[in-house]
Amino acid sequence: MKITRITAYQVNLPLHEGSYKWSGGKSVNVFDSTIVRIDTDVGVVGHGEVCPLGPFYLAAYGAGCRTGISELGPHLLGEDPTQLEKLNRRMDAALKGHPYVKSAIDMACWDILGKVAQQPVCVLLGGRYGDDFHLYRAISQESPEAMANKVAGYRAEGYTRFQLKVGGEPGEDIARIFAVREKLTPGDRLIADANTGWLMHDALRVVRAVRDVDVYIEQPCASYEECLTIRRHTDHPFVLDEVIDSIGMILQGRRDLAMDVVNIKISKFGGLTRARQARDLCASLGIAMTIEDSGGGDITTAAIAHLAHSTPPELLFTATDFNSYVTVSTAEGAPRRVHGRMAASTAPGLGIVPRPEVLGKPVLEIA
Repeated sequence: MKITRITAYQVNLPLHEGSYKWSGGKSVNVFDSTIVRIDTDVGVVGHGEVCPLGPFYLAAYGAGCRTGISELGPHLLGEDPTQLEKLNRRMDAALKGHPYVKSAIDMACWDILGKVAQQPVCVLLGGRYGDDFHLYRAISQESPEAMANKVAGYRAEGYTRFQLKVGGEPGEDIARIFAVREKLTPGDRLIADANTGWLMHDALRVVRAVRDVDVYIEQPCASYEECLTIRRHTDHPFVLDEVIDSIGMILQGRRDLAMDVVNIKISKFGGLTRARQARDLCASLGIAMTIEDSGGGDITTAAIAHLAHSTPPELLFTATDFNSYVTVSTAEGAPRRVHGRMAASTAPGLGIVPRPEVLGKPVLEIA
């Protein structure tokens, strides 16, 4: 089997809540998503998606995805899409770095592999555990009262895991955490995610002020060293996200006992192949994980679901369902949340069928 064509589409995905806000005044109103189609010489087709959270969250941006694919794509024509490790080595040789550019291509190849094997991707990623899994809901940064009310609303929809966007003025962040705590019930989990937004002295103030609250502290500062310092000054369970971008960082974090949970974002690792390697390493080390990505719609959500559903349940901290955040559906067959939980498709591949009328005309074709 050989890759004969790579096609990319650009789709805007407006958000249900109008905007998504986090530390430093950053916000987006629309997800700029790139959907990739890969055709083969035997007629099997696969799809993937990559969607950075604007150009100011990670070292990635929407237009960069498409420019990178135009550079990388010609090197992949004639390659076998079912030989995932070999294909990833080819991508790394042809384009140094830029893992987010490679993510949708890798994802589409997993879709092809599943169709060829007549198996859902989660089975190929290690096996399907249980019937479904927990989701978390990110709570966009607003006033303490508004965020508490949103948590109450999402609790009514079945969510029990809540990720508060903090990383602002410490006093207001402390108020946000206390306000939301009042809305929680036994069994709920609360994560205060600063998205690198605090300086060390601000982070220390917050963790000291909320020391009696049952809350996880996520990525308080920009650097690994700063986060490690905060970790050593608190007994709150600790999550690392933005700095977790490689196998090496996971090993270093484990050696330093720097975290209890890591967030594995598929596109930050370069696709499902490398994200699975990170997942399996964490599983062998006993590190809990959130399986997610930086943004996206139906296809990204399908990939998240397959990786999450193949993760041992005791190590799956939570996962996310980005297609419930947006107003546009790009594919049929994508998983949907039910009472705060989700399940991966049982159909071969990712289990999705893109909607041509939503994708529109290609912005890039390589053949």
